[in-house]
Amino acid sequence: MKKKILVLFILLIMLVGCGKKEEESELKTLPVPEVSEGVRGELGIDKNINESNIDDYLGRSDSVYRDMRMLKDPGDYEAIGGDSYLSGFVKGFEVVPLPYLLNVTGLPEAVGDTYTGKTLFTVDEDGNYTANYEESVAILEYLFPKDKYIFLMCGGGGYAGMTKALLVSQGWDENKIYNTGGYWYYEGENNVEVKTDKYGDTSYEFWKVAYHDIDFTTLHEVS
Repeated sequence: MKKKILVLFILLIMLVGCGKKEEESELKTLPVPEVSEGVRGELGIDKNINESNIDDYLGRSDSVYRDMRMLKDPGDYEAIGGDSYLSGFVKGFEVVPLPYLLNVTGLPEAVGDTYTGKTLFTVDEDGNYTANYEESVAILEYLFPKDKYIFLMCGGGGYAGMTKALLVSQGWDENKIYNTGGYWYYEGENNVEVKTDKYGDTSYEFWKVAYHDIDFTTLHEVS
């Protein structure tokens, strides 16, 4: 009886070990980030992992997924064919508004200004980043773990590109961060719709969104 139990225990260990090896092998298939050509490249959108195939890379245990839009952006993104509201998102992505992390620059003239309030960091015209709060780096490290691959998305790809530039400036590995482009162009099978007309008028079910707000009143400004 004891021998049978020992054999079963050994078989169980072997099965678990094989499962782990298969999972580890699967998680090693990510291509190195490679910027697209043309206009998409100017935004920093990845050539190999983007809106067209992000579904193939969802749910990885070694990765985190961040959508960089605001729930309602003050910028007029409708003017360029987008949506100022977060009308939906790709399943698994958590929302971290870039305009709270960094002052946004370089928007198309038609969009106008986005949020212009307090930010964790400021970037100047020469591309130098300054932390505005004692907690700024710690918040980034919590929201964007350095030991994970990071998949970024936004409306059109610009906010995601700005986020990657910020993270790399603070010591993140650029080869572990993917700008997967814009939700506005996503046609996959993991769409979570937030915008709805089910009650007779347009409304937004923001309760579906895993949203990371930043309360600046609790932070300590760098003197």
